[in-house]
Amino acid sequence: MKKQFFSWMAFFGCLLATAPLFAQQYVFDKKIPLPGDGGYDYLSIDVVNNHLFVSHGTSVNVIDLATEKPVGSIDGMQGVHGIAVVNDVNKGFITDGKANAVVVFDLKTFKVIKTIALSSKDADAIAYDPSSEKVFAFNGDGKNTCVIDPRTLTEIKAISLDGSPEFGVPDGKGLLYNNIEDLNVVKVIDTKTLTVKATWPLAPCGGPTGLALDITDGRLFTGCRTNKGLSILDCQSGKVISTLPIGAGVDAVVYDEADKLIFVSCGDATATIIKQESPDSYKVIQTLTTQPRAKTMALDKKTKKIYFSAPQFEPGTRKIIPGTFAVYVYKPA
Repeated sequence: MKKQFFSWMAFFGCLLATAPLFAQQYVFDKKIPLPGDGGYDYLSIDVVNNHLFVSHGTSVNVIDLATEKPVGSIDGMQGVHGIAVVNDVNKGFITDGKANAVVVFDLKTFKVIKTIALSSKDADAIAYDPSSEKVFAFNGDGKNTCVIDPRTLTEIKAISLDGSPEFGVPDGKGLLYNNIEDLNVVKVIDTKTLTVKATWPLAPCGGPTGLALDITDGRLFTGCRTNKGLSILDCQSGKVISTLPIGAGVDAVVYDEADKLIFVSCGDATATIIKQESPDSYKVIQTLTTQPRAKTMALDKKTKKIYFSAPQFEPGTRKIIPGTFAVYVYKPA
């Protein structure tokens, strides 16, 4: 009897030891069809109003995260890229790259308030820095970032970045980190003085795009296309600590500080999920199969669901099959 008791104890011990690993595995949940056949880029979540914003051609689709159904759209733009949410002023900011503008809308009614003409070209990524209370629109062809005051709805300065910026992320303490894709560096922007404070080389990383930040431990996570790697940087020194393998065509990186997980979405129909075991130790725990060219994503940190956007394509081509654009939802198993 004693032997049997210890056998059962060993069995339950194994279950407990493996439970966290199973809890971190993701599976497909549902598909949310959306109208329209245009291009697509970033997704963004308004935590306060529980809405998911999905860039889509000349519009931004809005999904209610409680029902996971479309509830509206912001229309009439020329080429949407990113969406920044500023709850303090109840406004959202959309980069309209083809119009060289930022479109401002009401977060509750989705009505357009103003279109801000930028002094630069090819507005792409966009981020709000709560420390300086400024919005930063990053311009690919302009090789700079235009700084916008979300209260006066005016551009107040353009900061030169020397190369083509991709995504930027603020630390909430006065710094904003920005990937420069063609230079393989990170630019550190002082959001108080509106100047570039430092430039950090990313070797062996090449072609950096998606970016996320662990504020508590001071670690920056940058996804790189050239070497198919996720590089981890020390935010104090700017040094690359380690680089982990990911898929091809990375475009977004998200960090969940509660579960210490890093999500990396790639255009090759994969998303790499990485466990942060310590600030300097990381392990790939799942390569999630997603959808072809589902390169961007958003994480709902309350439900832990991941949202990817993509249409379907004609086999062997980049031609979109009309009427197939959707948001694909994945959840913890």
